[in-house]
Amino acid sequence: MRRLSVICFALLFSLVSFAVVAGEGPLKLPEGANPSAVMHNDEGIASWNKGDYRAALMHFSEASKIDPSGETHFNEAISLDKLGRHGDAAMHFRSAKKNANGNEKILKSRILNAHL
Repeated sequence: MRRLSVICFALLFSLVSFAVVAGEGPLKLPEGANPSAVMHNDEGIASWNKGDYRAALMHFSEASKIDPSGETHFNEAISLDKLGRHGDAAMHFRSAKKNANGNEKILKSRILNAHL
């Protein structure tokens, strides 16, 4: 049973990693979003692009506190995933889906759906 669990975890991890490699990265906030949230989100994207996922998470978390949109939760979730915090990532993926407001990038995200 333990061996099966390890195999399932490895398969899930490879699927999640493939989704990120396949081009799913942080999302910009929609037009009209709170300017402070946009600033933190943009800083988070810049940190993400440098490979600094801890700094990205910090900025995305701040953006999410200001504007708890699907995009901010999605960005938090992918940062948590990169840091290996899959349980926390799943929680934020659920919030992202709930607050997606029809955003197909969120609703059809392979990494999101792999976690849920």
